[in-house]
Amino acid sequence: MVIFRPFAAWRPPVELTAEVAAVPYDVVDTAEARALVADHPQSLLRATRPDVDLPDDADMHGEAAYAAARAAWRRLKAEGALVQDPMPAFYVYAQTMDGRRQVGIAGLASAADYATGLIKKHEHTRPDKEDDRKHHIEAVGAHLEPVFFAFRASESILIWIRKVTDTPAPVDFVAPDGIRHELWPVWDPLANAVLVGFFLDVDAFYIADGHHRTAAAARVGEDDPTNDARNHFLAVAFPHTELRILPYNRVVEDLAGHTPAALLAALEADWTITPLKGAEAPTARLTVSMYLAGQWYGLALRPERYPDFTDPVARLDVSVVQDRVLAPLLGIENPRTATRIRFVGGIRGLETLAQQADATGGVAFALYPTSLEDLMAISDAGQVMPPKSTWFEPKLRSGLVVSEFDPEA
Repeated sequence: MVIFRPFAAWRPPVELTAEVAAVPYDVVDTAEARALVADHPQSLLRATRPDVDLPDDADMHGEAAYAAARAAWRRLKAEGALVQDPMPAFYVYAQTMDGRRQVGIAGLASAADYATGLIKKHEHTRPDKEDDRKHHIEAVGAHLEPVFFAFRASESILIWIRKVTDTPAPVDFVAPDGIRHELWPVWDPLANAVLVGFFLDVDAFYIADGHHRTAAAARVGEDDPTNDARNHFLAVAFPHTELRILPYNRVVEDLAGHTPAALLAALEADWTITPLKGAEAPTARLTVSMYLAGQWYGLALRPERYPDFTDPVARLDVSVVQDRVLAPLLGIENPRTATRIRFVGGIRGLETLAQQADATGGVAFALYPTSLEDLMAISDAGQVMPPKSTWFEPKLRSGLVVSEFDPEA
């Protein structure tokens, strides 16, 4: 049911892949991006983060930034840092972190599928961020960074992937963060046609990461509905069984007037509390690890306080903690706008939570991660997750494949 098709990617020569491939634009600030391009002058960050080559006071979202992005993209092509493949292909992409590998497929998704709801979302988007991504895409005439999709695993597609990955990857390198990246271009037109057909049996794509880029890409297509190239955009789609979601933890910088003892007493109305010997992540739904005044505690929601399990949003651990702790006890009524709360990705570890809570005399909560099944159920229901509900790791590396739709941009 979904459209997913091969394309002739722009990508680095094998020997330059580690030099050009870059972290996503939104995981580094200007100083960090400048440090990375100082070590890797042909990094795609030159085009995805054009502020690296602009004055400190430049507007990252202004016309000068978009012009700099366009110039950097043209320069990377002219220098041979990226070269276009001679024919369309799908690109099987594997990432290995801490011994665990996940494998997806890079191809082009359809803007029409986003408009009709076959590409499903679970977050609200901000118009200003959509506008920025749309301006950037149009300035370079290309989708430089892929959107991260999941889909309900299909045995046919899993077998197709396994046949490709049975051979060594032509592109294989380990990035500075220790994550291994492998890429297999699939040139066989028949194999690719078979895969296109398999995706026609997939019910939907689910946006795992990249809501603003997806919305912006769809708007690029809406501007010229008859232009086929503008109406398809770069994505890496993973069978949902390949992925895992890490927790997105919370730190509140104070106790909202409570003493530690008073907060513990208030929590006992909803939770069974057990002191822990040290930092331990929760191992089951409706349990939380809390760091308070130098001590870790395990919280287990009392059965009589269980949420409505038929509501895919209310049953999330992030919702339970918000509704049972953060709002009523700590005054965090709207986590989207509250300034006293920090969100910490699970990749950073429990020690970071304790350090941040100690620094302000606050309290930290390590949560059980949201499941892919919950993400898909919420998307299917047309609902929206609470903010900072999912943390996907590893991130997709930008620059392994790029989709250009307007060479004259």
